[in-house]
Amino acid sequence: MLKSIKTGGRFEEIGSYSRAKRVGPFIFVAGTTAIEPSGKLHAPNDSYAQTIYILNRIEAAIKELGGEMRHVVRTRAFFSNMAEAGGFIKAHGEVFKGIDPVTAGVEAGLTTPGMMVEIEVDALIHSEKGVIEF
Repeated sequence: MLKSIKTGGRFEEIGSYSRAKRVGPFIFVAGTTAIEPSGKLHAPNDSYAQTIYILNRIEAAIKELGGEMRHVVRTRAFFSNMAEAGGFIKAHGEVFKGIDPVTAGVEAGLTTPGMMVEIEVDALIHSEKGVIEF
């Protein structure tokens, strides 16, 4: 299976990229932020609320490609200020409890004032026992 989706992100068309792409059993989700469809930043300066919002957007993309959050094997977070990563950790722990993907976080310059976090995700479609599914 090869399928890509776009979600209307402000740079998707200009930058010629997909929000998410599935290749066989693999799903890759591009760096996703808390920019709402209106163009407004969701919950400025609140890393917890932004993380929940972002992970909901990511979950929708994964579902559209035939996956579930339980298939997520890696998350990567980019923070405007590493000292504010606690909200991400709390939200990540709530969403991925029992799934336990590997994760990494780095401090990076993000594009909008008040934007605290950007997240990208890799998923692998597999059975409950870890058998890869196409």
